[in-house]
Amino acid sequence: MNPSTILSALTIAGSDSGGGAGIQADLKAFAAHGVHGLSAIAALTAQHTRGVTAVHVPPLDFLQAQIDACFDDFQVHAVKLGMLANADVIHLVADALEKYQPTHVVLDPVMVATSGAKLLEDSALRAMRERLLPLATLLTPNTPEAELLLDRRIESAENAEDAAAALLELGTGAVLLKGGHLAEGRQVVDRYIDGATRAEFTHARLPVDAHGTGCTLASAIAAQLCNGLRLPDACESAIDYIARGLQRGYHPGRSEVMVLDHFGASRPA
Repeated sequence: MNPSTILSALTIAGSDSGGGAGIQADLKAFAAHGVHGLSAIAALTAQHTRGVTAVHVPPLDFLQAQIDACFDDFQVHAVKLGMLANADVIHLVADALEKYQPTHVVLDPVMVATSGAKLLEDSALRAMRERLLPLATLLTPNTPEAELLLDRRIESAENAEDAAAALLELGTGAVLLKGGHLAEGRQVVDRYIDGATRAEFTHARLPVDAHGTGCTLASAIAAQLCNGLRLPDACESAIDYIARGLQRGYHPGRSEVMVLDHFGASRPA
């Protein structure tokens, strides 16, 4: 392959010093799918499998410099957005997306900690709704994040179907509403909707406590869009990849939290 034809995927997100989530998980997922990975670090975290101990948000001009450097030298076909800590960061990223107009933008709206605590201030939540959602090819919220975006509870499969449609009406191109937080028996149901298609992707619920699944799902979708898959097919492929990564996952830290096996997952069972 001519190097000039190699497409790149850019992650604009937070760094995870523990290697299981964030930028580190994104770059592993890009590599596992044969896509060149780029990164612009929007936040630095000190964290491990037991939690986050510190967060640092770099100066805005440095984030801008990272984004400009990536678009200046590479064919950025897809951008994955993860942890964007405040409204100023969100506005900067939105301005950059409007300037460079990448083909695909996969938005993982990181807004709720594992503990259930809200991570974004109200001004940042408003900026995400107004600036980023209309620029996103795909929005990939979990249930708590969808509840924040819609300001309503999601407690059943019927609620989830209605919520996915309501999220689409906020202006995003498509929605993949992740079902891991919703009690639906022994299954996890992820619900996809765009202007023409509805689909449900179902997997067995595994009895594990895993780290980095949301980051990895969004970055795997972005990678598969670089590889030419249609959006619903990219979502299905990425969900299957997560399932394999969980089945082959491991425990690198002192907690019971599992980290995905990215490269094992790249080899279908």
